[in-house]
Amino acid sequence: MKGSPQSKSQSGALNKPVAASDLMHVVLAFDDNRLIGDLFGQFDQNLALIEQRLGVDAVARGNQVTLRGAKAACEQARITLESLYDRLQKGHEVHPGDVDGAIRMAETAEAQKPEPKVEPQSRMAFAQITTRRKTLVARTASQDAYIRAMDRADLTFGVGPAGTGKTFLAVAYAAALLEKGQIDRMILSRPAVEAGERLGFLPGDMKDKVDPYLRPLYDGLNEMLSPEKLERGLESGVIEVAPLAFMRGRTLSNAVVILDEAQNTTSMQMKMFLTRLGENSKMIVTGDPSQVDLPRGQVSGLKEALRLLTGIEGVSRIDFTESDVVRHELVARIVHAYDEDGRQRSERRMIQQTLQNQLHKESADIEANREEVSIDE
Repeated sequence: MKGSPQSKSQSGALNKPVAASDLMHVVLAFDDNRLIGDLFGQFDQNLALIEQRLGVDAVARGNQVTLRGAKAACEQARITLESLYDRLQKGHEVHPGDVDGAIRMAETAEAQKPEPKVEPQSRMAFAQITTRRKTLVARTASQDAYIRAMDRADLTFGVGPAGTGKTFLAVAYAAALLEKGQIDRMILSRPAVEAGERLGFLPGDMKDKVDPYLRPLYDGLNEMLSPEKLERGLESGVIEVAPLAFMRGRTLSNAVVILDEAQNTTSMQMKMFLTRLGENSKMIVTGDPSQVDLPRGQVSGLKEALRLLTGIEGVSRIDFTESDVVRHELVARIVHAYDEDGRQRSERRMIQQTLQNQLHKESADIEANREEVSIDE
């Protein structure tokens, strides 16, 4: 049996004041004692994370855990623990990042509670990507939508800040389709734009100079495929990692083609890339429009493509935000700090522009009045 509520409201120690009528006391029991250690975490670290994030008390005893707190928070904690237990029953591991993802999904499920559901709320259908080496489960609602969009659309844009899993999930998705035989090859590309560094000063031939720019793509491949399979794929050309310039003049059929760091493409480069799409192929384009490294005055191909292709059949766009950052929690705070600074700068520019317009108008009015007085005289 999965965890199930066994008793009703009762007050307990809480992280924040809650009305007595809104308190709940829930006991969850899990049958498979072999999974309890992984479910609760070493020294109950998973329960501690749930307590910290949701503001509940979680006390473990044997194969049971008692939750005390606000009704909504206890419900989210229950959904989180039951989804993690499901994951363990299916043979997958549970890491702190998985706990964080389960909490985010539980919060989303609670927010959407009034909406009709095909499945019980405790059995949330996480979108996932599976290869023989690893199974990835969506950790945020945006990641869930992103995985489903890649399944549904021939062209998918994943847009947002670093650390949200845009590139990693795209590479994992392509690797899964390749392993299942649904495509013949996967092609991963990036524009080799210099972000303060100079390619010419790097040692080696062209491949040696370009490979550091493509390293994040290799990292995703290493996670999803065994070293032997990855090496064979790269040698045979079934897996290709190349700069964007190498895409020109090609038609890419029976493949998943990924363009990373797309904000650093020019308009012509983006058009060239998108028109490489061949039969039975999918394209996934990822990037952060706020991190453009192109020369000043040059339009980002990603921004233009997002403007031109919105609403076109077969094209999906998923926007990630700072709340979707799944790296160290400090990364989310860093992204928020930069976004907030950008917002404040934008507001100051708008205020300055408004003041300048007012001053210009007042100067024009004064000059007009002077001309009228001069004519009257």
